[in-house]
Amino acid sequence: MLADDLELIRVGIRSILSAQPGVEVVGEASTGEEAVEVCRRLRPDLVLMDIEMPGMDGISATREIKRELPSTVVLMLTVHDEPEYLLDAVRAGAAGYLLKENAFQRVPGAVRRIINGESPLDQELAMQLLQRISEDQKPSAPQDDASARKSREKVLGDLTGREREILSLIVAGRSNQQIAEELYLSVGTVKTHVHRIISKLGVSDRTQAAVLAIRLGLVSP
Repeated sequence: MLADDLELIRVGIRSILSAQPGVEVVGEASTGEEAVEVCRRLRPDLVLMDIEMPGMDGISATREIKRELPSTVVLMLTVHDEPEYLLDAVRAGAAGYLLKENAFQRVPGAVRRIINGESPLDQELAMQLLQRISEDQKPSAPQDDASARKSREKVLGDLTGREREILSLIVAGRSNQQIAEELYLSVGTVKTHVHRIISKLGVSDRTQAAVLAIRLGLVSP
């Protein structure tokens, strides 16, 4: 689903994605509020979301979409190459972002990487973001500690030893190829493990798997 107040951007991206095998553009929105409504109705696998739109902005819309549809991937579109914008987007639940100036060239590759369980972010930037999110963690109230401990124990119980090992490498910023080389596995096997980790954590993508692992104290970046 495409969400951007500029029709020209939506037309261009729709044209590019419609030519990709296995990709279907199922809906469009020109405001944040409309994006939330379209997602409720169509439940898309992935949303390309402009950060700046009239009314509800893209980050607020992303937060609402992720609250209702945690398995939907959101990839932000922005003209701002500023870490604070991206940090706010990842905190809201986004998988990453694309700059509008080169979005037409990069959208197909970014979509493929997400489908394959890879991060749309470059490794250094991803590590910086995860470090910031780790530093954001504040002391919790006792009831919050108990809830977090229960969630942590459930996740640890659901994940196999190999999956916990791979999750720690995801948080460390490793790509599927790097994980495969480090653990002497095939890339296909790593990809399967990554998809299982994402599913068991109840998140939509690799970035948010790393964010949840940090928030639950499973792994430190």
